[in-house]
Parts: sequence; C-alpha cells; structure tokens
Amino acid sequence: MKRYERLQQIRCLDPEKDYLEIYRLSATYEFPWDHARALELALYRTYAVPSIGALLAETAEFSTRTQKRYDDTALLLDAIVEHGFDSDEGHTAIRRINQMHRSYDISNDDMRYVLCTFVVMPKRWIDSYGWRRLSRHEMAAAAAYYRTLGQHMGIKEIPGSYEEFAQCLDAYEEAHFGWDEGARSVSDATLELMVSWYPRPLAPVLRRATLALLDESLLRAFDYAQPSAATRALARRAVRLRGRAVRLLPPRTAPRYARQNWEVKGYPDGYRIGELGTRPVPGVRGCPVRHEEAPAAGSAE
Repeated sequence: MKRYERLQQIRCLDPEKDYLEIYRLSATYEFPWDHARALELALYRTYAVPSIGALLAETAEFSTRTQKRYDDTALLLDAIVEHGFDSDEGHTAIRRINQMHRSYDISNDDMRYVLCTFVVMPKRWIDSYGWRRLSRHEMAAAAAYYRTLGQHMGIKEIPGSYEEFAQCLDAYEEAHFGWDEGARSVSDATLELMVSWYPRPLAPVLRRATLALLDESLLRAFDYAQPSAATRALARRAVRLRGRAVRLLPPRTAPRYARQNWEVKGYPDGYRIGELGTRPVPGVRGCPVRHEEAPAAGSAE
C-alpha cells in the first residue's frame, strides 16, 4: 500500500453511512499517535470550564488515581471505536459511560461541550502536527460518529456538522473558561501523569514543552506562566518534525487501538469493560432528580 492509498479508500466511502469505518481507518491506521495526543488535549481542556474542573476535583479521581482515570477513559472510548455501537462491547462501554455521568448533576451544555472537544481537537491537532491534514470525509465522519455517541448518551441539541461542532466549542470556551482552584489541581495532576511516562530527569523539560503546546486561553484559565516564544517555537517545531518523519514511513498494515498504547498502564493482566470507570462518590454534587436512562444502542442492563 502506498502512503496516500488509504486516504483514497476513505474518499470512496460515505461519511454519513460509513462514519464508523472512516473514523476507525483515520484514528487507528492513519493517525493513531496523533489521535491519542489530541484526545488527551480534548479532555484536558475541559478542566478549564470551572463547572467541569471543580466536579473532577471534588471526586478526587483525577488527582488521586490519575493513571486509572486516564486508562479507563481511553479504554471505554476505545471499545466503541474497535467494536462498534451495535456490539456487546460497545453496548457495555456506553452503559458504563452513562452510569458514571448520571451519578452527578452535569448539565447538558457541559456534556455537549465535552463531545465537541472530541470532534474538534483531533482536526486542529492533526492539521498542525500530523503527517497530512485531515480530509473533509474524515471531518464529516468524525462529526457523525460523535453525534451518534452523543445520542446514545442522551445529549440534546448536538451540532450537525464539523463546522457547527467547532462553533459550539469556541463559543462555549469564550463564555465559560475561567479560574478554579480545584480545576488547577486536576490540571497539575494530569501534567504530572503525562511527564511520568518518561525518564524522570526529563520531567522539567517535558512539562515546559507540554505547556508550550497549549493555547493562551488554557494557560490563562489555569494561571500558568506563558512559555517563552523560544520554548513555544521549539516544542511545536519538534512535534511538526515528527509528523514529517511519519510521512516518509510506510503506511500501517494493522490498526493500533488505545488498549495497545504504552501509556495505558493500569491493566497488565487484562480488564473487563463493564468494570472500568468510577463509582459514585457520596456527597459530591449528586443530582437529586433521577435521570431517565439514555438508550445504549438497544442494550439491556
């Protein structure tokens, strides 16, 4: 297979009907490393919305069991990508995601915003740092994929197109990004987790480089010092060079799923999808109103 042959395969598919196949080809064959980094950034930037960051701080999951929360989030989302919405594994993953979210009083607007980050951040990351830009077919398929996921999660007023997802994300961040002490603690814990994956002497450099990849609105929300222009330029140039190097490599012949990533460390002996994720934390902004269970692709409890 030639370097751009899979892109031609993607362009022969219908983004509205074949969105799962297109998304899977893009995320697991064309850009597995970039998708992993972009989804990390997508989740990370949600902390800058105080209603989200403060709730995560209250549960303490992201500050005391950061690796497990990272692993569980990646594996639950990964199960749907790998097996599809109509599979037993997909049903179970969606049910666990819904059970976790319905344990707390989370607004539809916040849920929709998080969904927007999953659509928009991979496009923006890949266009900046990937070995090629994301195609229109991939953008449309990602929007359709996450629109479907959002429907299974009971999210209302979901954007229809990539452009609408992007407009929703930008408007929400402009209106809601802000300082929260708990959110900052979650951010610090997440940064420490990311640098812990590499040799300890590199930690200070990697932390500065990670901050240099963040946009100014995120840095302001968390009250981090702005990286120097030189640090920002070096960090971004390094990631772009990686993308150019990947362009010269042969295309992947097998998919790479999140469960295969070395950053997922918490389950060396395997895991059960139905046992992933958190359980309710008593007294943490629980919702007194019982929500109706959103349909999980027709699955039963």
